[in-house]
Amino acid sequence: MKKLTYRHTLLACYTGTVGMAAITNFVPLLFLTFRELFGFTLEEIGLLVSANFITQLTVDAFSIRWADRIGYRKMVVIGQVTMGGGLVMLTVLPFVLPNPYLGALLSVITYAVGGGINEVLISPILEACPRDEKGASLSLLHSGYCWASVVVILLSTLLFAAFGMESWRVISCVWALIPLANTFLFLHVPIAPLVTEDKRMSVLQLVRQPAFLLFMLMMFCAGAAELAMVQWASAFAESGLKVTKAVGDLAGPCLFMLMMGTGRVLQYKKGEKGDLKKYLLLCAVLCTASYLIASLSPTPLMSLFGFALCGFGVSAMWPGTLSLAQKTCPLGGTAMFAILALCGDIGCSVGPALVGFVSGALGDNLHMGILAAVVFPAVMMLGLILHRKKA
Repeated sequence: MKKLTYRHTLLACYTGTVGMAAITNFVPLLFLTFRELFGFTLEEIGLLVSANFITQLTVDAFSIRWADRIGYRKMVVIGQVTMGGGLVMLTVLPFVLPNPYLGALLSVITYAVGGGINEVLISPILEACPRDEKGASLSLLHSGYCWASVVVILLSTLLFAAFGMESWRVISCVWALIPLANTFLFLHVPIAPLVTEDKRMSVLQLVRQPAFLLFMLMMFCAGAAELAMVQWASAFAESGLKVTKAVGDLAGPCLFMLMMGTGRVLQYKKGEKGDLKKYLLLCAVLCTASYLIASLSPTPLMSLFGFALCGFGVSAMWPGTLSLAQKTCPLGGTAMFAILALCGDIGCSVGPALVGFVSGALGDNLHMGILAAVVFPAVMMLGLILHRKKA
Protein backbone atom coordinates (compact mmCIF):
# COMPACT_ATOMS: atom_id res chain seq x y z
CA MET A 1 0.00 0.00 0.00
CA LYS A 2 1.22 3.48 -0.84
CA LYS A 3 2.56 5.29 2.21
CA LEU A 4 0.06 7.79 3.56
CA THR A 5 1.20 11.35 4.29
CA TYR A 6 -0.03 14.28 6.35
CA ARG A 7 -2.16 15.30 3.37
CA HIS A 8 -4.15 12.13 4.00
CA THR A 9 -4.34 13.10 7.69
CA LEU A 10 -5.95 16.40 6.66
CA LEU A 11 -8.36 14.48 4.43
CA ALA A 12 -9.32 12.23 7.35
CA CYS A 13 -9.96 15.29 9.54
CA TYR A 14 -12.15 16.93 6.91
CA THR A 15 -14.05 13.67 6.36
CA GLY A 16 -14.57 13.47 10.11
CA THR A 17 -16.58 16.69 9.97
CA VAL A 18 -18.89 15.08 7.39
CA GLY A 19 -19.60 12.29 9.86
CA MET A 20 -20.36 14.90 12.52
CA ALA A 21 -22.77 16.64 10.15
CA ALA A 22 -24.53 13.33 9.48
CA ILE A 23 -25.19 12.45 13.12
CA THR A 24 -26.16 16.03 14.00
CA ASN A 25 -28.53 16.78 11.12
CA PHE A 26 -29.87 13.48 9.76
CA VAL A 27 -31.51 12.01 12.87
CA PRO A 28 -33.59 15.14 13.70
CA LEU A 29 -35.22 14.72 10.27
CA LEU A 30 -36.59 11.38 11.54
CA PHE A 31 -38.25 12.62 14.74
CA LEU A 32 -41.74 12.76 13.21
CA THR A 33 -41.20 9.32 11.65
CA PHE A 34 -40.19 7.89 15.04
CA ARG A 35 -43.32 9.39 16.58
CA GLU A 36 -45.55 7.75 13.98
CA LEU A 37 -43.64 4.46 13.75
CA PHE A 38 -42.89 3.78 17.42
CA GLY A 39 -45.33 6.10 19.20
CA PHE A 40 -42.61 8.20 20.86
CA THR A 41 -43.97 11.23 22.71
CA LEU A 42 -42.55 14.71 22.25
CA GLU A 43 -41.05 14.44 25.74
CA GLU A 44 -39.26 11.22 24.76
CA ILE A 45 -37.97 12.82 21.57
CA GLY A 46 -36.73 15.78 23.62
CA LEU A 47 -34.93 13.32 25.90
CA LEU A 48 -33.12 11.90 22.87
CA VAL A 49 -31.79 15.40 22.12
CA SER A 50 -30.78 15.85 25.77
CA ALA A 51 -29.07 12.44 25.83
CA ASN A 52 -27.02 13.44 22.78
CA PHE A 53 -25.93 16.67 24.45
CA ILE A 54 -25.21 15.18 27.89
CA THR A 55 -23.18 12.35 26.35
CA GLN A 56 -21.03 14.78 24.36
CA LEU A 57 -20.46 16.91 27.48
CA THR A 58 -19.41 13.79 29.40
CA VAL A 59 -16.96 12.81 26.65
CA ASP A 60 -15.56 16.37 26.64
CA ALA A 61 -14.95 16.17 30.39
CA PHE A 62 -13.43 12.67 30.11
CA SER A 63 -11.07 13.81 27.36
CA ILE A 64 -9.58 16.56 29.52
CA ARG A 65 -7.72 13.98 31.57
CA TRP A 66 -7.53 10.83 29.44
CA ALA A 67 -7.25 11.73 25.74
CA ASP A 68 -3.48 12.25 25.84
CA ARG A 69 -2.97 9.09 27.91
CA ILE A 70 -5.05 6.83 25.67
CA GLY A 71 -3.58 8.36 22.51
CA TYR A 72 -4.97 10.28 19.56
CA ARG A 73 -5.16 7.35 17.19
CA LYS A 74 -7.04 4.96 19.48
CA MET A 75 -9.47 7.65 20.59
CA VAL A 76 -10.25 9.01 17.12
CA VAL A 77 -10.73 5.48 15.71
CA ILE A 78 -13.19 4.76 18.54
CA GLY A 79 -14.92 8.01 17.60
CA GLN A 80 -15.36 7.03 13.95
CA VAL A 81 -16.58 3.52 14.80
CA THR A 82 -19.13 4.72 17.36
CA MET A 83 -20.46 7.46 15.04
CA GLY A 84 -21.05 4.99 12.22
CA GLY A 85 -22.10 2.20 14.56
CA GLY A 86 -24.68 4.39 16.26
CA LEU A 87 -26.35 5.21 12.95
CA VAL A 88 -26.46 1.49 12.03
CA MET A 89 -27.77 0.55 15.49
CA LEU A 90 -30.60 3.05 15.01
CA THR A 91 -31.89 0.95 12.11
CA VAL A 92 -31.80 -2.29 14.13
CA LEU A 93 -32.21 -1.90 17.90
CA PRO A 94 -35.66 -0.22 17.98
CA PHE A 95 -37.01 -3.16 15.98
CA VAL A 96 -35.38 -6.01 17.93
CA LEU A 97 -35.52 -4.81 21.55
CA PRO A 98 -38.77 -5.20 23.52
CA ASN A 99 -38.74 -1.43 24.15
CA PRO A 100 -38.14 0.51 20.88
CA TYR A 101 -37.35 3.69 22.78
CA LEU A 102 -34.51 2.00 24.66
CA GLY A 103 -33.06 0.94 21.30
CA ALA A 104 -33.22 4.49 19.96
CA LEU A 105 -31.71 5.89 23.17
CA LEU A 106 -28.78 3.44 23.11
CA SER A 107 -28.14 4.29 19.46
CA VAL A 108 -28.14 8.05 20.13
CA ILE A 109 -25.78 7.66 23.08
CA THR A 110 -23.44 5.53 20.95
CA TYR A 111 -23.08 8.01 18.10
CA ALA A 112 -22.95 10.91 20.58
CA VAL A 113 -19.83 9.31 22.11
CA GLY A 114 -18.25 9.43 18.66
CA GLY A 115 -19.40 13.00 18.13
CA GLY A 116 -17.83 14.11 21.41
CA ILE A 117 -14.53 12.41 20.60
CA ASN A 118 -14.55 13.89 17.11
CA GLU A 119 -15.19 17.38 18.43
CA VAL A 120 -12.32 17.20 20.90
CA LEU A 121 -9.65 15.45 18.80
CA ILE A 122 -10.08 16.49 15.16
CA SER A 123 -8.92 20.07 15.78
CA PRO A 124 -5.68 19.18 17.67
CA ILE A 125 -4.87 16.42 15.15
CA LEU A 126 -5.18 18.96 12.34
CA GLU A 127 -3.25 21.59 14.32
CA ALA A 128 -0.38 19.14 14.87
CA CYS A 129 0.07 18.44 11.14
CA PRO A 130 3.33 20.05 9.92
CA ARG A 131 2.22 22.74 7.48
CA ASP A 132 1.70 26.46 7.12
CA GLU A 133 -1.46 28.45 7.87
CA LYS A 134 -2.72 26.22 10.67
CA GLY A 135 -5.31 28.69 11.90
CA ALA A 136 -6.66 29.16 8.39
CA SER A 137 -6.95 25.39 7.86
CA LEU A 138 -8.80 25.11 11.17
CA SER A 139 -11.33 27.58 9.82
CA LEU A 140 -11.66 25.53 6.62
CA LEU A 141 -12.18 22.41 8.75
CA HIS A 142 -15.13 24.02 10.52
CA SER A 143 -16.51 25.42 7.27
CA GLY A 144 -16.60 21.85 5.98
CA TYR A 145 -19.09 21.02 8.73
CA CYS A 146 -21.39 23.80 7.48
CA TRP A 147 -21.34 22.63 3.86
CA ALA A 148 -21.71 19.00 4.91
CA SER A 149 -24.73 19.91 7.06
CA VAL A 150 -26.42 21.54 4.07
CA VAL A 151 -25.68 18.50 1.89
CA VAL A 152 -26.97 16.07 4.53
CA ILE A 153 -30.23 17.98 4.99
CA LEU A 154 -30.89 18.55 1.28
CA LEU A 155 -29.78 15.13 0.03
CA SER A 156 -31.67 13.27 2.75
CA THR A 157 -34.82 15.27 2.01
CA LEU A 158 -34.51 14.52 -1.71
CA LEU A 159 -34.01 10.81 -1.03
CA PHE A 160 -37.06 10.76 1.25
CA ALA A 161 -39.10 12.45 -1.48
CA ALA A 162 -37.87 9.97 -4.10
CA PHE A 163 -38.08 6.70 -2.14
CA GLY A 164 -40.44 7.54 0.72
CA MET A 165 -39.80 7.89 4.45
CA GLU A 166 -39.75 4.10 4.78
CA SER A 167 -36.29 4.22 3.16
CA TRP A 168 -34.80 5.98 6.22
CA ARG A 169 -33.07 2.79 7.46
CA VAL A 170 -31.14 2.38 4.20
CA ILE A 171 -30.26 6.09 4.06
CA SER A 172 -29.04 5.97 7.67
CA CYS A 173 -26.69 3.11 6.79
CA VAL A 174 -25.42 5.07 3.78
CA TRP A 175 -24.47 8.02 6.01
CA ALA A 176 -22.87 5.56 8.46
CA LEU A 177 -20.47 4.41 5.74
CA ILE A 178 -18.65 7.77 5.84
CA PRO A 179 -17.25 7.56 9.42
CA LEU A 180 -16.79 3.79 9.12
CA ALA A 181 -14.70 4.21 5.95
CA ASN A 182 -12.81 7.05 7.62
CA THR A 183 -11.75 4.58 10.31
CA PHE A 184 -9.36 3.04 7.78
CA LEU A 185 -7.68 6.41 7.17
CA PHE A 186 -7.21 7.17 10.85
CA LEU A 187 -5.74 3.70 11.41
CA HIS A 188 -2.94 4.37 8.91
CA VAL A 189 -2.34 8.12 8.50
CA PRO A 190 0.56 9.75 10.37
CA ILE A 191 -0.60 11.57 13.51
CA ALA A 192 1.82 13.96 15.20
CA PRO A 193 1.53 14.91 18.89
CA LEU A 194 0.37 18.47 19.40
CA VAL A 195 2.70 18.86 22.41
CA THR A 196 5.25 16.40 23.79
CA GLU A 197 4.38 15.03 27.21
CA ASP A 198 7.33 16.62 28.99
CA LYS A 199 6.31 20.11 27.79
CA ARG A 200 2.54 19.79 28.08
CA MET A 201 0.82 22.15 30.53
CA SER A 202 -1.36 20.66 33.25
CA VAL A 203 -5.03 21.55 33.58
CA LEU A 204 -4.22 23.50 36.74
CA GLN A 205 -1.56 25.51 34.93
CA LEU A 206 -4.03 26.27 32.14
CA VAL A 207 -6.86 27.52 34.32
CA ARG A 208 -4.45 29.71 36.30
CA GLN A 209 -3.84 31.78 33.19
CA PRO A 210 -6.23 34.77 32.96
CA ALA A 211 -6.03 34.64 29.15
CA PHE A 212 -7.23 31.04 29.11
CA LEU A 213 -10.13 31.84 31.43
CA LEU A 214 -11.10 34.54 28.95
CA PHE A 215 -10.96 31.99 26.10
CA MET A 216 -13.27 29.70 28.11
CA LEU A 217 -15.80 32.53 28.38
CA MET A 218 -15.42 33.33 24.69
CA MET A 219 -16.04 29.69 23.70
CA PHE A 220 -19.14 29.63 25.87
CA CYS A 221 -20.40 32.77 24.12
CA ALA A 222 -19.47 31.37 20.67
CA GLY A 223 -21.52 28.21 21.24
CA ALA A 224 -24.43 30.13 22.76
CA ALA A 225 -24.52 32.78 20.02
CA GLU A 226 -24.49 30.13 17.27
CA LEU A 227 -27.06 27.71 18.69
CA ALA A 228 -29.39 30.36 20.12
CA MET A 229 -30.13 31.38 16.54
CA VAL A 230 -29.73 28.16 14.57
CA GLN A 231 -31.85 26.04 16.95
CA TRP A 232 -34.72 28.43 16.30
CA ALA A 233 -33.94 28.63 12.58
CA SER A 234 -37.05 26.79 11.39
CA ALA A 235 -39.44 28.84 13.51
CA PHE A 236 -37.72 32.03 12.43
CA ALA A 237 -37.98 31.11 8.74
CA GLU A 238 -41.63 30.17 9.11
CA SER A 239 -42.53 33.46 10.79
CA GLY A 240 -40.38 35.56 8.44
CA LEU A 241 -41.32 33.93 5.15
CA LYS A 242 -44.80 32.69 6.07
CA VAL A 243 -43.98 29.22 4.72
CA THR A 244 -44.95 25.73 5.84
CA LYS A 245 -43.02 23.94 8.55
CA ALA A 246 -41.44 21.54 6.03
CA VAL A 247 -40.07 24.43 3.98
CA GLY A 248 -39.02 26.22 7.15
CA ASP A 249 -37.09 23.18 8.35
CA LEU A 250 -35.04 23.34 5.15
CA ALA A 251 -34.80 27.08 4.50
CA GLY A 252 -33.93 28.07 8.07
CA PRO A 253 -31.01 25.78 8.95
CA CYS A 254 -29.69 25.67 5.37
CA LEU A 255 -29.61 29.47 5.00
CA PHE A 256 -27.82 29.84 8.32
CA MET A 257 -25.28 27.11 7.49
CA LEU A 258 -24.62 28.54 4.02
CA MET A 259 -23.80 31.95 5.47
CA MET A 260 -21.69 30.45 8.24
CA GLY A 261 -19.78 28.28 5.78
CA THR A 262 -19.17 31.29 3.54
CA GLY A 263 -17.74 33.25 6.47
CA ARG A 264 -15.36 30.44 7.38
CA VAL A 265 -14.15 30.05 3.80
CA LEU A 266 -13.43 33.78 3.70
CA GLN A 267 -11.49 33.43 6.94
CA TYR A 268 -9.50 30.61 5.33
CA LYS A 269 -8.81 32.73 2.25
CA LYS A 270 -7.63 35.54 4.50
CA GLY A 271 -5.22 33.07 6.06
CA GLU A 272 -2.53 33.80 8.59
CA LYS A 273 -1.62 37.11 6.95
CA GLY A 274 -4.58 38.92 8.46
CA ASP A 275 -5.12 40.01 12.07
CA LEU A 276 -7.18 37.19 13.58
CA LYS A 277 -8.23 39.22 16.62
CA LYS A 278 -9.40 42.09 14.45
CA TYR A 279 -11.35 39.69 12.20
CA LEU A 280 -12.93 38.01 15.23
CA LEU A 281 -13.92 41.39 16.64
CA LEU A 282 -15.52 42.35 13.33
CA CYS A 283 -17.51 39.10 13.33
CA ALA A 284 -18.63 39.69 16.92
CA VAL A 285 -19.81 43.18 16.01
CA LEU A 286 -21.71 41.81 12.99
CA CYS A 287 -23.24 39.05 15.11
CA THR A 288 -24.38 41.54 17.76
CA ALA A 289 -25.90 43.74 15.06
CA SER A 290 -27.62 40.73 13.49
CA TYR A 291 -29.36 39.85 16.76
CA LEU A 292 -30.62 43.42 17.08
CA ILE A 293 -31.82 43.49 13.46
CA ALA A 294 -33.54 40.09 13.72
CA SER A 295 -35.32 40.90 16.98
CA LEU A 296 -36.20 44.59 16.54
CA SER A 297 -36.88 44.94 12.80
CA PRO A 298 -40.48 45.93 11.99
CA THR A 299 -40.58 43.83 8.78
CA PRO A 300 -40.23 40.04 8.34
CA LEU A 301 -37.79 40.51 5.47
CA MET A 302 -35.39 42.58 7.58
CA SER A 303 -35.67 40.08 10.41
CA LEU A 304 -34.73 37.31 7.99
CA PHE A 305 -31.78 39.40 6.81
CA GLY A 306 -30.62 39.70 10.42
CA PHE A 307 -30.95 35.94 10.81
CA ALA A 308 -28.79 35.33 7.71
CA LEU A 309 -26.23 37.93 8.83
CA CYS A 310 -25.90 36.07 12.12
CA GLY A 311 -24.70 32.98 10.26
CA PHE A 312 -21.88 35.02 8.76
CA GLY A 313 -21.14 36.90 11.99
CA VAL A 314 -20.88 33.78 14.14
CA SER A 315 -18.79 31.91 11.54
CA ALA A 316 -15.33 32.75 12.91
CA MET A 317 -16.13 32.65 16.62
CA TRP A 318 -15.64 28.94 17.40
CA PRO A 319 -12.63 28.12 15.11
CA GLY A 320 -11.14 31.59 15.65
CA THR A 321 -11.20 31.24 19.44
CA LEU A 322 -9.56 27.81 19.17
CA SER A 323 -6.82 29.25 16.94
CA LEU A 324 -6.30 32.22 19.25
CA ALA A 325 -6.06 29.92 22.28
CA GLN A 326 -3.53 27.69 20.51
CA LYS A 327 -1.36 30.71 19.66
CA THR A 328 -1.58 32.10 23.19
CA CYS A 329 -1.20 28.75 25.03
CA PRO A 330 0.82 26.59 22.60
CA LEU A 331 1.63 24.01 25.30
CA GLY A 332 -1.99 23.43 26.27
CA GLY A 333 -2.25 20.10 24.46
CA THR A 334 -5.45 18.13 24.02
CA ALA A 335 -6.69 19.13 27.48
CA MET A 336 -6.95 22.72 26.28
CA PHE A 337 -9.11 21.73 23.30
CA ALA A 338 -11.25 19.48 25.51
CA ILE A 339 -11.89 22.22 28.08
CA LEU A 340 -12.75 24.73 25.35
CA ALA A 341 -15.06 22.20 23.64
CA LEU A 342 -16.76 21.61 27.00
CA CYS A 343 -17.31 25.35 27.46
CA GLY A 344 -18.61 25.68 23.90
CA ASP A 345 -21.03 22.77 24.35
CA ILE A 346 -22.37 24.26 27.58
CA GLY A 347 -22.98 27.47 25.66
CA CYS A 348 -24.75 25.44 22.95
CA SER A 349 -27.23 24.33 25.61
CA VAL A 350 -27.65 27.62 27.46
CA GLY A 351 -28.20 29.79 24.35
CA PRO A 352 -31.29 28.06 22.91
CA ALA A 353 -32.67 27.49 26.43
CA LEU A 354 -32.49 31.24 27.19
CA VAL A 355 -34.34 32.07 23.94
CA GLY A 356 -37.05 29.54 24.72
CA PHE A 357 -37.42 30.63 28.34
CA VAL A 358 -37.68 34.36 27.57
CA SER A 359 -39.98 33.76 24.58
CA GLY A 360 -42.31 31.62 26.66
CA ALA A 361 -42.35 34.07 29.56
CA LEU A 362 -43.37 36.89 27.19
CA GLY A 363 -46.24 35.11 25.49
CA ASP A 364 -44.28 33.03 22.93
CA ASN A 365 -42.62 36.19 21.59
CA LEU A 366 -39.66 34.73 19.70
CA HIS A 367 -38.32 38.17 18.78
CA MET A 368 -37.91 39.08 22.46
CA GLY A 369 -36.24 35.74 23.12
CA ILE A 370 -33.73 36.45 20.36
CA LEU A 371 -33.19 39.96 21.76
CA ALA A 372 -32.28 38.49 25.16
CA ALA A 373 -29.64 36.27 23.52
CA VAL A 374 -27.79 39.35 22.18
CA VAL A 375 -25.90 39.20 25.46
CA PHE A 376 -23.75 36.35 24.09
CA PRO A 377 -22.19 38.06 21.03
CA ALA A 378 -21.98 41.29 23.06
CA VAL A 379 -19.91 39.58 25.77
CA MET A 380 -17.81 37.93 23.05
CA MET A 381 -17.13 41.38 21.61
CA LEU A 382 -16.13 42.77 25.02
CA GLY A 383 -13.88 39.77 25.66
CA LEU A 384 -12.03 40.34 22.39
CA ILE A 385 -11.56 44.03 23.19
CA LEU A 386 -10.20 43.10 26.62
CA HIS A 387 -7.83 40.52 25.10
CA ARG A 388 -6.50 43.03 22.58
CA LYS A 389 -5.79 45.54 25.33
CA LYS A 390 -4.11 42.98 27.59
CA ALA A 391 -2.03 41.62 24.72
